[in-house]
Amino acid sequence: MWGKVGKSGRFMPGFIGREQHTVDDKGRLLIPARFRRKFLRQKDEAGADKAKREEVLYVFRADDGSLELYEPEVWSEKEQQLLKLSDFNPEERLLTTMIYARLDQLELDRSGRIALSREMLDHAGIERDAVVIGANVKMIVWNPLRLSGLLEEHAGSFARLANRYV
Repeated sequence: MWGKVGKSGRFMPGFIGREQHTVDDKGRLLIPARFRRKFLRQKDEAGADKAKREEVLYVFRADDGSLELYEPEVWSEKEQQLLKLSDFNPEERLLTTMIYARLDQLELDRSGRIALSREMLDHAGIERDAVVIGANVKMIVWNPLRLSGLLEEHAGSFARLANRYV
């Protein structure tokens, strides 16, 4: 698995892969076991007391209709950037407001699930099925039909984008 060393010098998760899961009637989404193991192993390696470690994920409603899941250390780095923005600059204040209006912090239950709000589920168009994609330092949750449509619509763009950015 690929990973990244954060500013703290610790190894960060290398979430890679794609899994389909079902959201239950209470809006709970099971985080794939291989991602959970990686997430929790990182906390154990960091020396956190199991009784005290945070078992939370930050959930962000992305503009593309997906949900992005971040573990606390990764979100903390993003938060440090946000703290540098000025409350006295209208654009920076607007950006901060827009980000936090789309963000939630959710605890993992004993079964490794997070309870997504109706607002989050509606944003992603998820009623029952969801695809969880490991995207290295985050997980991306999609409605399977939306994801298929997006990939089909942009199938011819892969080589151009990869040549440009990778």
